Amino acid sequence: VQLVESGGGLVQPGGSLRLSCAASGSIFSINNMDWYRQAPGKQRELVAVITSGGSTTYVDTVKGRFTISRDNAKNTVYLQMNSLKPEDTAVYYCSADVILTTRARLGSWGQGTQVTVSS
Repeated sequence: VQLVESGGGLVQPGGSLRLSCAASGSIFSINNMDWYRQAPGKQRELVAVITSGGSTTYVDTVKGRFTISRDNAKNTVYLQMNSLKPEDTAVYYCSADVILTTRARLGSWGQGTQVTVSS
């Protein structure tokens, strides 16, 4: 299973970015899909979670600014980031709890995409 992220980049404070993460491989279904981020010198933190049914959870620092969504038909998760702040600067990673066609369960991670918020 491979997770491929896209959509990172440089944006000014107050701007917006939309991250995408597409899963491919021998996938039967996907349970939770998540976005994490890791800033320089800091631990990786969980930013947002979306269940297979569409329920969402956010870390307090992004509530009201970020929106996680998914397209189950495309095995893709999105993170819409609005009102970005310099403290949102980090490498963003997606992860997925995947059920393979063999019915084995696999936790998968993307390679990360850099988001830099700076004027």
